[in-house]
Amino acid sequence: MLSVLKHLNYKAWFAVAEFVDNSIQSHIANIDALRAQEGPHFKLRIRVRLDPELSMIEITDNAAGIFIGDFARAFRPAEIPLDRTGLSEFGMGMKAAACWFSDLWSVRTKALGESVERTVRFDIGAIVSNRTETLGVEERPAAPGEHYTIVTLEKLGAKFPQARTQKKLREHLSSIYRVFLRRGDIELLWDRDADPLSYTGAAILEATPAASPDAPSMEWRKAVDIDFGEGKRIHGFAALRAEGSTTHAGFALFRRNRLIVGSDDEPFRPLEIFGNANSYRFQRLFGELHVEGFEVSHTKDGFKWDEHEQDVLDKLRNAVEDEPMNLLRQAEQHRARPSRTVITTVADTATVSVTKALERTAGPVLSGEPVPQELVQVAPPTPPALDVAPVSQRSVEILVDGSRWVINLRMTLDPNVADWLRFSDQTTSDLFEELEEHRITVDVSLAHPFVERFIGPENGNTELILRFATAISVALVRMQRGGTSAAVPLHWINKLLRETLSGSLP
Repeated sequence: MLSVLKHLNYKAWFAVAEFVDNSIQSHIANIDALRAQEGPHFKLRIRVRLDPELSMIEITDNAAGIFIGDFARAFRPAEIPLDRTGLSEFGMGMKAAACWFSDLWSVRTKALGESVERTVRFDIGAIVSNRTETLGVEERPAAPGEHYTIVTLEKLGAKFPQARTQKKLREHLSSIYRVFLRRGDIELLWDRDADPLSYTGAAILEATPAASPDAPSMEWRKAVDIDFGEGKRIHGFAALRAEGSTTHAGFALFRRNRLIVGSDDEPFRPLEIFGNANSYRFQRLFGELHVEGFEVSHTKDGFKWDEHEQDVLDKLRNAVEDEPMNLLRQAEQHRARPSRTVITTVADTATVSVTKALERTAGPVLSGEPVPQELVQVAPPTPPALDVAPVSQRSVEILVDGSRWVINLRMTLDPNVADWLRFSDQTTSDLFEELEEHRITVDVSLAHPFVERFIGPENGNTELILRFATAISVALVRMQRGGTSAAVPLHWINKLLRETLSGSLP
């Protein structure tokens, strides 16, 4: 049985979580004795240390240890504990996770109040080949007041977490044990530096109802409490994220305060509630839901809904849609004006990209005249000086028909600016310069309703909007300077979009 556990469908973070579960359960079951020994402010500390040189993982805790009366059950596969109401309920967690990681592992433990430290070593290859039925226990004297357990997983080989997996391990463990971490019940320490893990939840949207824009602003968070009868219940909260996320929106489902489904970047997002990946609710709706009365898989990474699955989904959807706070409607209809902090990085990336595109090809594209056509004369007004502080600004110089054009791209976030696009065009001459200089400023408002409607999740269409605005403005300037008529803008817009501004669109 031990030899086949390596083939379980574990993920590294759920495997490590099995050891953390045992530590927390030992702490919960013996909290009175631990506080009597260490004082009323005793805190459980669990450390996960990775050693790449030895290809080893070590999990250490200061819980109550494994008592001699529990040894046979603790190390025998599938020995169900007498108390199944906590985090250890199948009698397989430690053995399954350890064997999944490695064929060579050991447990060194000192139980509170006992005067002996005990070590058990597993060599799965030797156990299987020798058909070993019993394992020896190494013992040494220890002070009765000491209490700890150290699980050592050796020679992991390909199972040793690489850099990317280590980062995910940290993030998932923080997510799985967020309830305990937020309450301060435990300290979960990471690697050699013993860096304490923490969990920061998403900021909740505060906004006026999209269906009633004149109503006061509100926090888009609501309690959820669904009773299915027979001891089955789901309760917690559902809310909308202040900033949408294609990765981290979604529900997190807990059992006994330990996350089961929806860890970090693997949220619970059923189609019946969250819709398709390109919907706004898919990127804004999230929540924490505690599930009672439903069984979990033996690897604790899924619930067994059985015949209740559709009922669960239907009632969850009804709960998030119930008036007066319809989260799904608000998620789909709300359009957030990006904050300066959020938009600055995106805006800077867009201005760099567009100015490079202009520098590379715009001069030749704009030189020359279009084929003469029957045109209607249009003379759009040039706005006054553009003085609103931009969130991003960048200039580029190009040559057009022997003149120097200095094009300054600006994006602003001022709701007092009514126009989506403004541009200014000034000509300067210098007696000491051979070239006439044209200074053109393109000013795009990111606070305009058009931008709020089409800027997209996570402001992803910012560069597209700037490219389009730049094409229109520069084409209109070229039209004015050429004295051409109404059809000319379409020519220059099409030419610029195809030959200068069509690359690297999101």
